[in-house]
Amino acid sequence: MALQKNKIYRAEIIDFTAEGNGVARIEGMAVFVPRAAVGDQADIKIVRVNKNMAFGRIERIIIPSRDRIEPACPVAGKCGGCCYQHISYEAELRAKEKKVADALRRLGGVEGILEGITGAPSTEHYRNKAQYPVGQDESGAYTGFYRPRSHDIVRTERCLIQSERADRIARTVCDWMNDFSIPAYDEKTGRGVVRHIYVRTGAASGETHLCIIAARAKLHEQESLIARLREAEPSLTGVVLNINRRTDNVILGDKTVTLWGAPELQDSLCGNVFRLSPHAFYQVNHDQTERLYACALDFAGLTGTERVLDLYCGAGTITLAFAARAGQVIGVEIVPEAVENARENAARNGIENVSFFCADAGQAALMLTERGERPDVICVDPPRKGLDEAAIEAIGRMSPPRVVYVSCDPATLGRDVKRLAAHGYTAVRARAFDLFPRTHHVETVVLLSRDGTEEKN
Repeated sequence: MALQKNKIYRAEIIDFTAEGNGVARIEGMAVFVPRAAVGDQADIKIVRVNKNMAFGRIERIIIPSRDRIEPACPVAGKCGGCCYQHISYEAELRAKEKKVADALRRLGGVEGILEGITGAPSTEHYRNKAQYPVGQDESGAYTGFYRPRSHDIVRTERCLIQSERADRIARTVCDWMNDFSIPAYDEKTGRGVVRHIYVRTGAASGETHLCIIAARAKLHEQESLIARLREAEPSLTGVVLNINRRTDNVILGDKTVTLWGAPELQDSLCGNVFRLSPHAFYQVNHDQTERLYACALDFAGLTGTERVLDLYCGAGTITLAFAARAGQVIGVEIVPEAVENARENAARNGIENVSFFCADAGQAALMLTERGERPDVICVDPPRKGLDEAAIEAIGRMSPPRVVYVSCDPATLGRDVKRLAAHGYTAVRARAFDLFPRTHHVETVVLLSRDGTEEKN
């Protein structure tokens, strides 16, 4: 019998999806249930039925999972930022490790290579980057985070995974907006001024930096804003204004001007000092990133003479870490501001055995191939969409003995492991790292060997 919409069924949650939803099997069909925990026995109301799957919500928990806890966040289940606030951290790590192992096995065709997952020392206030959408109602301007699959802002004055400094700055900006009648931008009408409040914090430097994303090139009463911000947050080193008049979902516009102080944030990572523009990529969890990069270096097996190609290098964080152990490193990044940051960061740290190209990773790799470059190691740290076909083809043509793949999406990682296998690469080692506690995201480092002879340490 087919599942019926709006009917309530009693079932047990047996697994998690890649997005962190619970999975039950009812009448032989997979039913996806948000805010569920493996082991929950619950009454589940069916809210949508598709051809091969259904979606439900918990109406009543009959027997709670032993992993279930009371969420510490007051908006857990409403905000789209976290999906694991209701289970223990140990259970979350098990779910993420299984997610990576399943992707490597099902999509990559490899198993038995995952050497576990490295959990975070803390699940709270670990993010060094906060981008708050700004809304407005009859009570004034406010910040929060979007509901799942919508642009409705859930008002959130204190986020448990964001920096407390970032929350404090966001409140200060909203108070200033309300006191001086500065309107929030309205996506539906295209009117208003302030769109996002973007705060970065330096875990090592202690610095804080604010970028206000606005639909106008000038802010009224900006001197008052800066005075308030400096009083509220003494660690603040700079305030910039990013102008974004676009009508799509892209947060940052192309032009940024400095209102006060430094135009960039300074922080240190893996022994190197970095200055970071708002556009530059920088991992959000400082301590876990150092562990992630240490694993990538370990997998690379450098002795001091190798040529390394670092694709998707961002502001050069991995590139400069590799440079300390390699003969020569080439970094490739498509964002011009990030490449400029990377070159400045190399100079700032006195690192001379690096060079950077501003180009698409796949196109740059093919260009370097045609130029006769033959790296000993290629490191890739692509966005969630993974490697494009040009990058896969270039890696195959360059044929380095080792490829170190740093992934933020297990599904595209598994797919790319399979694609690289067609070019003679065998995945021989893998390690997962939780850089994003309480969310479904997980990072993984995989070592691929050209001849498959690399041995586990």
